[in-house]
Amino acid sequence: MSSSGRPWSLSLLFLLGMASEGISCPSRCSCQYLEVNCTGQQLEEFPVDIPLDTRQLILAANNVSYLPAVELSFLADLVYLDCRKNLLGDDLDFTYIGMAKLVYLDLSFNNLTQVTFHTFSHLLSLVVLKISDNPNLVAIEKDAFANNTWLRHLDVSRTGLTFLDTSTVRDLPNLRLLGLSDNLWHCNCSLLDFITWMMESNVHFPDADNITCYTPAGLHALRMPAVEAQLHFSCLTQLYKQDYVFLCLVGFCIFFAGTMAAWLAGMCAVIYEVHASKGEEEEEEED
Repeated sequence: MSSSGRPWSLSLLFLLGMASEGISCPSRCSCQYLEVNCTGQQLEEFPVDIPLDTRQLILAANNVSYLPAVELSFLADLVYLDCRKNLLGDDLDFTYIGMAKLVYLDLSFNNLTQVTFHTFSHLLSLVVLKISDNPNLVAIEKDAFANNTWLRHLDVSRTGLTFLDTSTVRDLPNLRLLGLSDNLWHCNCSLLDFITWMMESNVHFPDADNITCYTPAGLHALRMPAVEAQLHFSCLTQLYKQDYVFLCLVGFCIFFAGTMAAWLAGMCAVIYEVHASKGEEEEEEED
């Protein structure tokens, strides 16, 4: 570098140093350029004094049970949020505009019990969503990710899920990886459409050997794709009580309709014969 450029470089370094000294950092957290890391600090509340230009926030392995909407709304440039191994429940509030740029969200190892349309509907830029290892997560609404059309990586492994509507994931045009392992899947006729989609889609399923049926007992521990043929046969050929009732009603209606048609045909034939015989008698009398 020429001598004429040195004053500019020294001035730049001086200004950067002064700026870094003026940037606050939350207590018990470490701050680097655009990153705040509070991993394993036994925090019970969301940290304060987070720099407003933070793009990566790591709160992993703490005891945080609530994410305040007001504080997070100021982090307009946040693209990466790691909240795994905390105590977060269903009172998540991602409806504020400030999270519109969020790309990566990890909520694994928390206390989620359900995912509704409103849970992530405002995170329009979300690409990676990890909600695995939430053992109490038992329900995901079929339109839960309707607004997350950029989602490529979704992990719902090791939860309490027994069912997942096919449209929930089939309608995600950019989905490439879906974690489903070690759940409590109930492999019945209601899940057949989802299993068929798994076999036909181009989505990658990591740990596929552990995507198994939990119930019924006859299918326990069998891989979900492997039971597709068995479910397809049983679901299309098995008749339930209501099916027999329906068939009986249809048969009765057909029998009744046939009987009525035969009766009407007989009545018409009799009436025709009567009129025909009367006509012949009148002709004989005239002769």
